[in-house]
Amino acid sequence: MTDEIWKRREIESPCVKLCVIPPEAGLCTGCLRSLDEIARWSRMDPEERRAVMAALPDRQGHLTHRRGGRAARLKRHGGGTEG
Repeated sequence: MTDEIWKRREIESPCVKLCVIPPEAGLCTGCLRSLDEIARWSRMDPEERRAVMAALPDRQGHLTHRRGGRAARLKRHGGGTEG
């Protein structure tokens, strides 16, 4: 038996296994694809995949950067744990 079955001649996924999709952006913070693009990736033809891949660099500016998570948010708003 050969490994030919497992070799695929297609554009690889841009997934970096850092899957977080903030609702306000609608884009994965890891690969910059939309939820729809992620779901349809395996069914896309090579032309569709190339179009998505070409659009990814321009999407970086659509994500807002987190500023320290919950602890920073509590600190900014005067909250915190009371003892």
